[in-house]
Amino acid sequence: MLNIALVEPEIPPNTGNIARLCAATRTRLHIVGVTGFRMDDRTLKRSGLDYWDEVDLVRHVDLSELFAALPKSRFLYLTTKSDRPYYDWKFADGDCLVFGRETRGLPEDLLTANVDRCLTIPMPNPKVRSLNLATSVGIVLYEAIRQLG
Repeated sequence: MLNIALVEPEIPPNTGNIARLCAATRTRLHIVGVTGFRMDDRTLKRSGLDYWDEVDLVRHVDLSELFAALPKSRFLYLTTKSDRPYYDWKFADGDCLVFGRETRGLPEDLLTANVDRCLTIPMPNPKVRSLNLATSVGIVLYEAIRQLG
């Protein structure tokens, strides 16, 4: 099983779309820290449609709790601040794909401490800073699924 971790997500429809993606792929979804919305938010529920019963959702107070909950997982950090494309990584069962907040990404100290496990989605247009969070999760998750067969 793969894991998706969203660190302090801010936009309810993004999290709802990611939850639906996780339900469809049987991927565990970890929400880390304080969200920018309530988990019973109407737009969150609407974007997840009626699949919330199918979402394997785990909440964590902070990253330390996430790491403790997945002691055998490799944590991979998705960021625009890396030169290593996600498709150059060899994914393994149990990997946890970690994504940061929509407005700020992951903490700089976390990325610096894990530079060997930071991955990016290449964007040929230098005028575009980042992709939508739900789109990014879908791109990387499906590459991991493709590799794992």
